[in-house]
Amino acid sequence: MSVTQRPTDRPSGPPPGANSVDRFFGITERGSTLGREIRGGLATFFTMAYILVLNPIILGSAKDKFGHQLDAVQLTTATALVAAVMTIIMGVAGNLPLALAAGLGLNAVVAFQIAPLMSWDDAMGLIVLEGLLICVLVVTGLREAVMRAIPQSLKQAISVGIGLFIAFIGFVDAGFVSRIPDVAGTTVPVQLGSTGTLTGWPILVFCLGVLLTIGLLARKVKGAILISIVTMTVVAIVIDSVADIKTWGLTTPKIPDDVVASPDFGLVGHFSLFGAFGQTGAITVVLLVFTLILSDFFDTMGTVVGISAEAGLLDEEGRVPNLGRVLLIDGAAAVAGGAASSSSATSYIESAAGVGEGSRTGFSNLVTGGLFALALFLTPLLTIVPLQAAAPALVAVGFLMMTQVKNIDWDRYEIAVPAFLTIAVMPFTYSITNGIGAGFITYVLLKTVLGKAKDIHWLLWGTAALFLVYFAIDPIEQILGVK
Repeated sequence: MSVTQRPTDRPSGPPPGANSVDRFFGITERGSTLGREIRGGLATFFTMAYILVLNPIILGSAKDKFGHQLDAVQLTTATALVAAVMTIIMGVAGNLPLALAAGLGLNAVVAFQIAPLMSWDDAMGLIVLEGLLICVLVVTGLREAVMRAIPQSLKQAISVGIGLFIAFIGFVDAGFVSRIPDVAGTTVPVQLGSTGTLTGWPILVFCLGVLLTIGLLARKVKGAILISIVTMTVVAIVIDSVADIKTWGLTTPKIPDDVVASPDFGLVGHFSLFGAFGQTGAITVVLLVFTLILSDFFDTMGTVVGISAEAGLLDEEGRVPNLGRVLLIDGAAAVAGGAASSSSATSYIESAAGVGEGSRTGFSNLVTGGLFALALFLTPLLTIVPLQAAAPALVAVGFLMMTQVKNIDWDRYEIAVPAFLTIAVMPFTYSITNGIGAGFITYVLLKTVLGKAKDIHWLLWGTAALFLVYFAIDPIEQILGVK
């Protein structure tokens, strides 16, 4: 499952008896089955369903320049709507097992950096503008050209770094690892549990989930990841009913009183495309949009490459199938997220859970997107899976993606050092974009130092320069007087 499948190993086409759905998505052609696609779609949904809770918390807790806050119920509806529509579109048009929803990190930028400078309508207008500009980059071929210019070794490093990153996300989300407050005066930034030891029933659920998941994977049990999520959710519900637990975090595993909730589409369409220019200076707007584009651009690039590599869908040159359409849909998702006031939507690395379960085509997106559509009405029922039950899937898939590290040439410094920094910086800074930037800059530097500058694609020179601006954005803003 973790070994990239070579194009020559795949069947040349669907068998004569394949039905129309199989032929459309190429399910058999990609070595998958309908059952695997369904299980994969379910696994992806349950590992990213937290966004239905987290996105309203992040956006709903912030105030814009005029003191206005967004309604939590409306935010939940907008989040589920965009995730459902764009995930299904990616499945049908892009045919990749790649789900989309409001991007974490990007929503924090909108809530705490952009909104305080302008109205919510203006802030969401910037997201729409960012998405439109990304679509322009796709249509002109620049975004796809950048991805094709990346050396294979860096693509492999991106996949490995994402593996470590999502495993770290799993540990943090479950509470197995926590940040130590700076006021503690400690010498390390993270620790085991919340106090340096593992305490509480929720942590036990996570630990048992990890053991169950890796045990099932080792036994090559079909549906291992989904079985683990469902089993540990049931265990968590039982534990919550009999034990005195202070908190499970974002999601409490409790059977809800009301199964059906009415969606509220009140935020959809509330954005102002150019209103931000009237609220803040043009330079400030340009820098904000630049930051959003660069983060969205390379987060998606890393996710698409990583998921495709793990699914064995890259060709012999490391290219992603239907790349142009996939990138255009991702750009359109940013537009949709801004237009619905749910912040920029982007491809989710948690899709790796579905790939680990066997997803290889866009059919699994119909399952994931369908569940997000149901969440518009059944949010209380579909959000009872606690992070402690879903996070073990991220740890297990992180291991599967990590196995690609063996394909990197560690004997050549101009490859090994950029690969190492790409892998290390992602989890250490909690950002795919930062890891890619560190890898690009050091790759260009070392190639130049070794007298191999002519081997560097001109797009990598330009991208490395943009990343230098990205990392130095604070002093640049100070020099330009926008802070």
